[in-house]
Amino acid sequence: CMVPDAQSVKSKSQNLADKIAFWLTIVALSVGFATLAVWLLVGKEFSFAMERMASVMVITCPHALGLAVPLVVAISTSISAQQGLLIRNRTAFENSRKITMMVFDKTGTLTKGNFGVTRFGSFIDEVGENEILRYAGALESKSEHPLAIGIMNKVKEAEVELPEADNFNAITGKGIEGDVEGKKVKVVSPGYVEDNDLHIPDEAFESEAETVVFVVVDDKLAGYIAMSDEIREESFKAIKTLQKNNIKCIMMTGDNEKVAKSVSDELGLDGYYSGLMPDQKLDKIKEIQDKGEFVAMTGDGINDAPALATADVGIAIGSGTDVAAETADIILVNSNPEDIATLILFGKATYRKMIQNFVWATGYNVVAIPLAAGVLYSSGILISPAVGAVLMSMSTIVVALNAQLLKRKMKRVEVD
Repeated sequence: CMVPDAQSVKSKSQNLADKIAFWLTIVALSVGFATLAVWLLVGKEFSFAMERMASVMVITCPHALGLAVPLVVAISTSISAQQGLLIRNRTAFENSRKITMMVFDKTGTLTKGNFGVTRFGSFIDEVGENEILRYAGALESKSEHPLAIGIMNKVKEAEVELPEADNFNAITGKGIEGDVEGKKVKVVSPGYVEDNDLHIPDEAFESEAETVVFVVVDDKLAGYIAMSDEIREESFKAIKTLQKNNIKCIMMTGDNEKVAKSVSDELGLDGYYSGLMPDQKLDKIKEIQDKGEFVAMTGDGINDAPALATADVGIAIGSGTDVAAETADIILVNSNPEDIATLILFGKATYRKMIQNFVWATGYNVVAIPLAAGVLYSSGILISPAVGAVLMSMSTIVVALNAQLLKRKMKRVEVD
């Protein structure tokens, strides 16, 4: 139902077109009666004056102006949906042409989000390696985060039997917690560990490409689980295309500095922010906007929802959470970063079509109305009501055909 909803919501361009069409109707009636009066005043017979008035009213074409935007909206929304781009906010889609900075979340957006456990271990004698996996699995079984999926895959692979977790709770931007076998267990980020002044042994960090989470049991740092993710091949192409179109690309992630820098350097991003909580992502978006940038944010998780809602254009990855999708203006069904570049380029093409239709419909009426009124009568040029009707219909057809040309504009982003 998103496509009909998007097509029915009026954007600023649509409202402008409706107002112009309304005033054009007023102008047509006014000019029509004025034409009748002028020709009668200069001594022309009533039938001649009436014919000129009829020509003015017939040739005037508010239909073309009225259709200038809705036709483009209907076609662009349908084409976008066919390509896996679901537009929830028409105004945001039109504004995509203004984007100067694209902000990416890392996990599940630039990367595949398919985490695999590479290592795990214990720091204390009271909790063995097997318990680290059991405790973490008990909590992560209640989460839908990509990291949770990676841990659960390891649990299944190791055939670990999981205990029940009670009082499950999410620690915003930091991890999760709950009661497992009578113990207070938390699976948290390095940021949480540092904030609580818990010492992290060096063995936890072996590779810059690994994401590490920690298991805290009864307020003791009990162990760690290291995981790795893979950058999407499409991310390289998408960023290259965006940068070619003078759009700066940066990354905001809750992951640690080493992982963030590694991904940023590999992709050739214009910058990155690491270790951010949801409210910090939101603050960074506002900070960038205050510098005059028109910001688009792309993400897939609950942590991205506030930033998605604050950005000028919020784009949710379809494979992400319902919360992210609900706060976004546009949803990428195929979870393909290349679709972001496609979206922006198609948004620009759509806006150009709207302007072209506006210019044609307005220009047509500026020329047609005086001709229908008989300004070139002295040169032997007169337009009858029948000819006026044909010209009016042709004007509407031109607008419709021009809108249809959008179908040629929607192509996959190709990078040499």
